[in-house]
Amino acid sequence: MTKRRSRGDGGLHWDEARQRWIASVTVGYTPAGKRIVRKASGKTKTEAHTKLREKIREYEDGLVIAEQHYTITEAVTDWLTYGLNGRSDRTKTKCEILCRTHIIPAIGARKLRDLRALDIDRWLADKAKSLSTRTLRDLYGCLNRSINRAMARDKVKRNVVALCTVPRGQEGRPSKSLTLDQAKALLNAAEGTRLHAYVVLSLLTGARTEELRALRWDHVDLDGRPDLDPPLPPAMQVWRSDRDGGDTKTRKSRRTLALPARCVSALELHRQRQNQERRTAGKDWHALDLVFASTVGTALDAANVRRAFRRVVTLAGLDPAAWTPRELRHSFVSLLSDSGVSLEDIADLCGHSGTTVTEMVYRHQLRPVLLQGAAVMDRIFAATPEP
Repeated sequence: MTKRRSRGDGGLHWDEARQRWIASVTVGYTPAGKRIVRKASGKTKTEAHTKLREKIREYEDGLVIAEQHYTITEAVTDWLTYGLNGRSDRTKTKCEILCRTHIIPAIGARKLRDLRALDIDRWLADKAKSLSTRTLRDLYGCLNRSINRAMARDKVKRNVVALCTVPRGQEGRPSKSLTLDQAKALLNAAEGTRLHAYVVLSLLTGARTEELRALRWDHVDLDGRPDLDPPLPPAMQVWRSDRDGGDTKTRKSRRTLALPARCVSALELHRQRQNQERRTAGKDWHALDLVFASTVGTALDAANVRRAFRRVVTLAGLDPAAWTPRELRHSFVSLLSDSGVSLEDIADLCGHSGTTVTEMVYRHQLRPVLLQGAAVMDRIFAATPEP
């Protein structure tokens, strides 16, 4: 005589139409009191019974049965659509490109229920052959967040991506800095160009290129307060950037920097040039009070600056393909370090929250020392350009 199954063990019966054994289990009830039943099938009693036990075990462990056909593409698309609320448009665009280019084409068709950590390891290893470590980390982050969201919405039992690590990718473009002779040649080449003051401030203050693009005249003091005790030197307030929201990269990046004499001279000439451009533009001028602007007062974007910078690099006799505006900041660190400025002082001048980032990003350009920024730059670069 067949033994009756215990309460809660579910049911097992033969489906003549499908020619399969059907296992079923009640996992709960809806608010209306209707039973929530999950079913599994198998060609044999043993196969169906095994699947039934798995469903019961998941239920007893408090796990929701994952959807069988939910794919990585659906999880990633859901995260891109709803999981990036509050993020900047730049971040959303970056994540969209990464997911549409690298995640969905490669593993998008894979069902989350069947996804294994080994699948992710193999995918990352394949991507490591052509992508940088930084890009691999971004891809990992996008996929990890997508599956975490799916898990929170009962689409999958666990996130296997969290069990994996990011491999080392290809070496990115190495950062480098100008030598003193190259820096002088670049400053001389910039004279007379619209980018002159921009190059001088980047190289002599270490301000980020996005900070300079957002700099306003009301944040620049070219006179200082020599009447005070101690006197206040000319300075600029680095309180904004052209990042989304106008904030600087970090809270520590909000800083006020003393201006070397050469910066003051360059900015005075730049203001004269801009006043002439304002008169020429007339009613077409946009009164945004930007220090670095187009010929009609509108904001410069990164591409504008890169194109103008390449022309200056060419005039200096350097390879325009080898240098970018951000490397003026690296050169600033290198020149200060070579002249005896401490790591702590360099970190403060760069707007880093501590010395860790300074060491990680600029390690090859640092050596231990101590002195002050603007004073050292005045010594490196004479206030009056050399003939």
